[in-house]
Amino acid sequence: MNKYILCLFTLVAFSSLGAQTSTKDLDLETTLIKPQRIIKISDSHYFIDFGKAFFGNVEITSNVSQNDSLIIHLGEKLDGEFHIDRDPGKNIRYRTSKLNTLVANQTVTPEIQAYKRNTTGAAIMLPEDIGAIIPFRYCEIENLKVPIESIEIKQKALHFKFNDDASAFSSSDPIMDSIWELCKHTIKATSFTGYYVDGDRERIPYEADAYINQLSHYSVDNEYSMARRTNAYFIDNPTWPTEWLLHTVLMFHADYMYTGDIEPLKQNYENLKLKTLMDLERADGLISSKSPNLTKDLMSKLGFKKANDKLKDIIDWPPAQKDTGWKLATPEGERDGYEIVDVNTAVNAFYYYNLKLMTEIATVLNKTEDAEFYKKKAKLVKATINSKLFDAKKGYYIDGEGSTHSALHANMLPLAFDLVPEEHVATVAEFVKSRGMACSVYGAQYLLEGLYKNNEAEYASSLISNTEGDRNWWNMIQVGSTMTLEAWDVKYKPNADWNHAWGTAPLNAITRYMWGIKPKMAGFKVADINPQLAGLTFTSIKVPTKQGFILAEYKQESNQNDVYTVTIPENMTAEFTLPKNFKKVSLDNKKLKGKSLFLTLESGTHHINIAY
Repeated sequence: MNKYILCLFTLVAFSSLGAQTSTKDLDLETTLIKPQRIIKISDSHYFIDFGKAFFGNVEITSNVSQNDSLIIHLGEKLDGEFHIDRDPGKNIRYRTSKLNTLVANQTVTPEIQAYKRNTTGAAIMLPEDIGAIIPFRYCEIENLKVPIESIEIKQKALHFKFNDDASAFSSSDPIMDSIWELCKHTIKATSFTGYYVDGDRERIPYEADAYINQLSHYSVDNEYSMARRTNAYFIDNPTWPTEWLLHTVLMFHADYMYTGDIEPLKQNYENLKLKTLMDLERADGLISSKSPNLTKDLMSKLGFKKANDKLKDIIDWPPAQKDTGWKLATPEGERDGYEIVDVNTAVNAFYYYNLKLMTEIATVLNKTEDAEFYKKKAKLVKATINSKLFDAKKGYYIDGEGSTHSALHANMLPLAFDLVPEEHVATVAEFVKSRGMACSVYGAQYLLEGLYKNNEAEYASSLISNTEGDRNWWNMIQVGSTMTLEAWDVKYKPNADWNHAWGTAPLNAITRYMWGIKPKMAGFKVADINPQLAGLTFTSIKVPTKQGFILAEYKQESNQNDVYTVTIPENMTAEFTLPKNFKKVSLDNKKLKGKSLFLTLESGTHHINIAY
């Protein structure tokens, strides 16, 4: 695909209330993309495919004039081989507009009618000179009286600055490769506001969406200003779901680990303490959004502005049919039948993880007493969850205090957040595996993390590459989208859109857990590389970091021999984790003695040969 970077914008952003505020350089770019296919439908009617959906408009230049009007159709979805769906669904986008004339050698852009919901109120606004934009892949032109060869039409894509060459992935699994590319494109294409927004349905930042977006963005580019801008937004603009709010600390901690910059932690430390929801804690350490401590004053301190604002436990999205009124394909929504009680396991798993990360943050900021305080609280919460919310007879967790039901979410979150005692990991993991993909595309983030972190890489990878049924990423490709959907399919969420970056869990899971490449020390001074490449016979990856790019290749030479080639950038060392069952290992053609499970890799290229 030919792409031409047209210009670099310094834009004006708008606050969550729609009031204009000045910002310094949102780093948005416009890329002009040529068609991949132009199909003649009739003498004056043409179908154009740009290959992938982007947010933007089309730009048309003709070398001859046409005095008659043209009709332009833009859309994401087809309902025929060369026909844009004029009624694609509630939030799948389609717009038609008219161009009155074509003037020779003048470039024109049709005027698109804006959607009210994503251009008013709490939506992140675009400057007026950008005009209305929509996500689209396809274009149809009707009543074109001049030869198609006399016009040049391009997709005018708006996105945050993005280095397409900063990341790469390939493997012996073509389905996994396709899904990785789907997710990477989603990260680039959904960046059009300069913030991590939910998608085109609302264009509003939400913490849960933003955290997954952040991890996936970090996996494909080493540009961190968009994440930092979004994090700062949430300090004064929290959202109401309890678990969403509990992502705030996770986002700030991730920013620190990838950048090494402690300033955002310093500046927002007191607010991060509040966002743990520690004020809702009872004597045994557990929290509840039904706590009498959740006063209007506390809500105001958390950043909420309306007197009637309240927190509500969500446990995945969408919730049950009884909560939404929608005719859902699964009446329980994406909750796996979760029984929401006042003190529930999912919320308290997030709370524990907040305390664990706040221990690290306080330590980094040399707040020794606070670090010890959070460490003790985390220990108490972990003990209480495992004594009160774990069913010893079943061998896995119940949904909450007083519940007899056990949903996927009550077990995948403890696995993901290191809550499960070693002696119970096997039974909890088996229960999780028995539920399949009984969560949403958002919940899949923690399902994959919990599995990879607890030696279930083969099953986790099979979920990423699954092609059976429609509760998988392959279905997103099959329905015709080039970005991840808000839900597995519109039948699971009738108002879903086709451009939600919170569906990109496979991207960061492949990078951070399957290949196991994460910062071990802040700013990637030390990288952690812990491959779990179950089922693959070869794979390669390029991972962006603040220090440069980590390159890694793997080839299975036989069942008894694995070969890795790993390149570490300057100013970095890496700790490479060996499989527990290895017999012999050589590093750069030197046989190593002993049974250490870790290799230290200095900057440069290294060859690792592992025999079993």
